[in-house]
Amino acid sequence: MSHDSQETEAQPFAWGRLLLRAAFLAVGGLSLYFFLPTLLELFEQAPQLENVQWRWFFLMAGLMSGAFAALWALTRIAVPGIPWFVAATSQLTSNAAVKVTPGGIVAGGAFYFRMLAVSGVPMQHAAAALAAVGVLSNLVLFALPAVALVIAAISAPIPQGMVPVAVAGTVLFVAMFTATVVLVRYDRPLHFMGRIVESMVAWSARRFKKDWSFTETALVESRDTVVKSLGKRWQRALGFAVLNWLLDYATLVVALIAIGAEPRVSLVMLAFAGAAVLGMIPLTPGGLGFVEAGLVGLLTISGIPAGDALLATLAYRLFQFWLPIPAGLVAYILFRGRYGKLSELPELA
Repeated sequence: MSHDSQETEAQPFAWGRLLLRAAFLAVGGLSLYFFLPTLLELFEQAPQLENVQWRWFFLMAGLMSGAFAALWALTRIAVPGIPWFVAATSQLTSNAAVKVTPGGIVAGGAFYFRMLAVSGVPMQHAAAALAAVGVLSNLVLFALPAVALVIAAISAPIPQGMVPVAVAGTVLFVAMFTATVVLVRYDRPLHFMGRIVESMVAWSARRFKKDWSFTETALVESRDTVVKSLGKRWQRALGFAVLNWLLDYATLVVALIAIGAEPRVSLVMLAFAGAAVLGMIPLTPGGLGFVEAGLVGLLTISGIPAGDALLATLAYRLFQFWLPIPAGLVAYILFRGRYGKLSELPELA
């Protein structure tokens, strides 16, 4: 086959990928433009942070650091034997990548897997174990509205605007818990899913002329590896997943208290969970705009004055979104300095 014909065959894939990225960036840009008034209104509150006593900032920093540390511990349970340094730097770097690139979950996953691989973790084991971590983490997130719903129902009525959040979170939790149990215990649903994925991968391989391959057997084997990777440690893993989200949530509660608001913790939990789910929408980096608008709106519905909701959201996102970005860059540099093999790592750009 001539060089020209090879270029011609490669062109459809290159153009298709370019158009897909352009479309994704366009949708992300439109989303940010849509949320721009909320973001500007939020940043206008920044001077008021000077009125917050420093001890609250130290407490929020400690709580958020604890939330990150819980994720590192969770990773060490899922991938036994890896050092704290690798668990911390890979998670911080991937977290920063998610926050600085549209659809950053892909870039974040690339950093995570490749950094683990460079440190000596087999890729198959890392992928399976980290998939288990993701399932546990999301399961706990979707459980929060259900827990808040019970607490709020016992203590006081729930504002009408918060009911859909509570119901949706409860339904998601039940659905995910049920799906997790079914996929762990039974092979037939997994084989069914595997056949669908296998067909999609085969079609994509033909369409883009790549040697991609996937089998339903591989999916079942990956499930078995996930279950085996946690084994009897699943209780500890679940505990750290819960600790991660609760410390994150506690940071928001402290932010509200620091500005003088009187939060009702059960309703704040509903608002927190709803905003966290919005943050999973991969249209903007780290859910930027979606989280701010959702959290301010839900906090206001829960009874927090609009001005307090804006200021608390700004303080919370300072520790949850903005400060972890430079921390991720520092972690990436430290990791590269220790392990080298820089050509095997993706670039931050």
